[in-house]
This record gives sequence, structure tokens and C-alpha cells, in this order.
Amino acid sequence: MKETQHSDAELLSGPRARLLELSQERGVSLAALSDLLGRNPSYLQQFIRKGSPRKLEEQDRATLARFLGVAEEELREVQENSYVKPPRRREEGEWVEVPRLDLGASAGAGRVPGSEAAFDTFRFSRRWLEEQGLARAELSAIRVEGDSMEPLLNDGDEILVDCCPRPFRDGIHVVRLGDTLMVKRVASAGPGRVALLSQNLAYPPVEVAAEEVEIIGRVVWKGGRV
Repeated sequence: MKETQHSDAELLSGPRARLLELSQERGVSLAALSDLLGRNPSYLQQFIRKGSPRKLEEQDRATLARFLGVAEEELREVQENSYVKPPRRREEGEWVEVPRLDLGASAGAGRVPGSEAAFDTFRFSRRWLEEQGLARAELSAIRVEGDSMEPLLNDGDEILVDCCPRPFRDGIHVVRLGDTLMVKRVASAGPGRVALLSQNLAYPPVEVAAEEVEIIGRVVWKGGRV
């Protein structure tokens, strides 16, 4: 029996398959594309074959899209992200349990995999929360993904997000822009406009109409490895 032959791209999916397909169509090697990004020659080969890195950085994706003549969306993970009102925190005596959600907020851009399901909790003392002005906060913990908020927030950090409705003021917030969940410094940019700012100066500011952005909550604490 004759075996059915499959191309490499057919055995992959999502942005990995599309990137491989585009490189073959354009007649440019993955090593050359890696060099275009200023990476080592095997960088995109590892991204496609081994899934490392797990996703392309925002700047790398934009550079590749421009060079290959396609929209960035074609090289972006198409996975649903959601963030609804978090589960209520549990309070037991002097301790408050804050849910850790299976969500990532991109410090950059891109669709973020995960759901709002709580998989664990952080336990904080009630006194500490009061000292931080968070006694009435609606808290949940999510992780940071990407490098655009470095050095303030690093990839892998976990942040506490206060979803309690409050008047807007400039600061670090988790926001949804279209289908993207991200963490940025949000600042007023004039009547009806807001700016989404990164700490990492390699990422330019993004200015949008205020109605395009949903502010999920304010970042009030972070934790991570040193």
C-alpha cells in the first residue's frame, strides 16, 4: 500500500505551520529569517519543530510579517482568552485566599491561552491586605507573559489584579484590547483617548480610543523569582 505523503506544514498547526509555509513559498530559509531577527540560525527551526520559544515575541512577529508581506494575525496564536469576574475570595479568620487563575496577561501583544478557572490560591493575612488598602478589593492572581513591561514586571511574574470598579486613574492595569489580554501602563492621551505604555522602551506606545479598551482591573502587587 502506498503511504500518503504529507508536507511538513500539514503536520504542524497555527503560526508554526503558516511560517513554514510562507518561508517555503518565498524561497527563504528559516536560518535566514532567524538572522533577519538578529537571532541564532536555529531560532525559528526550534520554534517550529520543538515549540521553543512557545510563541514569537511581538517585535519578531511584526518584523517577519513585514518581510513576508502578510498580516501579523497570520503569525499569531489563535486561541481564546477570557477574563470574567473572578471567583470570590475565601476568608477564614485572619487569612484571605485569593484565587490564582489559569490566565496569562501578555506584556506585549498576542492572544493569550487559558481560561478563568482557578487552579490554586494565594493566602494573604487580612491585616496585610488592610495595610495595603486592599481590604475591599476584588482580587485574583494571573501571570505575566512577555518582556515589554520589564524591568517592572518580568515574564513569569504573578500579579494581583483588583477588579473592584473604581474611577480611572493612570497606572498599571490588565486590559482587553480586541481579543488580546495584556498588562500595560494606561494613561490618558486626551479627550476620548488612552495610551498603552510599555516599561521596556523597545516597545512603542499604542494610542487608541478609550471605548476600544476594556479595563479589567488595576495591578496592585507582584511576585516573582529573583
